[in-house]
Amino acid sequence: MKNLLKYLSYVLVAALASVVTLAVVNADPNMKVTKLEELQALIEERFIGEADATELADAAASAMVDATGDRWSYYISAADYQDHMDQMNNSYVGVGITITVAEDGFDIVHVERTGPAAEAGILAGDTIVAINGQSAAGMSTTDASALVKGEEGTTVDLTVRRDGAELTFTVERRQVLTVVAEGRMLADGIGLVTINNFDARCADETIAAIETLLEQGADKLVFDVRNNPGGYKSELVKVLDYLLPEGPLFRSETYDGKTSVDESDASCLDLPMAVLVNSESYSAAEFFAAALNEYDYAVVVGGQTCGKGYFQSTFKLSDGSAVGLSIGKYYTPEGVSLADAGGLTPEIRVDVDDETFAAIYAGTLEPEKDPQIQAAVAALLEE
Repeated sequence: MKNLLKYLSYVLVAALASVVTLAVVNADPNMKVTKLEELQALIEERFIGEADATELADAAASAMVDATGDRWSYYISAADYQDHMDQMNNSYVGVGITITVAEDGFDIVHVERTGPAAEAGILAGDTIVAINGQSAAGMSTTDASALVKGEEGTTVDLTVRRDGAELTFTVERRQVLTVVAEGRMLADGIGLVTINNFDARCADETIAAIETLLEQGADKLVFDVRNNPGGYKSELVKVLDYLLPEGPLFRSETYDGKTSVDESDASCLDLPMAVLVNSESYSAAEFFAAALNEYDYAVVVGGQTCGKGYFQSTFKLSDGSAVGLSIGKYYTPEGVSLADAGGLTPEIRVDVDDETFAAIYAGTLEPEKDPQIQAAVAALLEE
């Protein structure tokens, strides 16, 4: 009898649990509930552990975007949204450094030349070993960034290792405008224009760099869009319009089948040109090189590009998060889809080893030792 009563009590508890769960998930029998809402209610009511509702929603949203199968669409949490906008605006509050994880801290791979870290004396190649006296060993980049970032006008102490010695710098957090494009003269009247991205201020800085080089006597140009992740179509079109003669610059097709063509005016820059690309040249960077090449204005040198031919629009959601969703396709002036083509194939293929690739990415390889730049220079001198 005791065993029977025990069994019946188990059945009753299970039935009550099912009833309660159904009541929570679908109190109104006429109200349709999505699978995600049902699962969230179950977790909130029955999960024995701790679950953060925001983290659950972020994970579900990110997984939903990933499930489209489109490698170019992405989810941005509310916590990351401002960082995303800072990147697109090429402006942020910080100290002006780019870091990668090292064995006992973080290697500084880039220092903004006009930023507060550069003014304090920090150099690319330094390794951060402590932040505000806290060891950086084993720290995640997220935790390190949280410690380095802060309110404008405040300071952070960065301890770095340089040539075996440890040095501590007090750096003020300020508004940092990242350099988008810059130029330098090489030998033989060749100007080198490095374009880091096609986000905010790209066209203004690129055109200014070109005109400065022309004033310095440049009669040939090498454009470096290696490791350039792309950016705004509007910035790309402005640069191409400045360089190319009258004709189509860029073709777009949206999700609803609408097409558009951006056109150039007759004004152009008639100089021998070359464009450097690699596997980390994405989107606008690839189409920049392709347009110059299709107009027979530039020879393309370097490695095969990525082949990103879709474009995204950013849609902000009600909780402050956002999604960058692919809504259309881009085509070259001649109507070529670089996505279908698997990227842009350089006319002069110059592959580099991993060490050289890393040095190019970090910006620490001088042009005279850069095999891809030297191949572009040689091609221009042969014309």
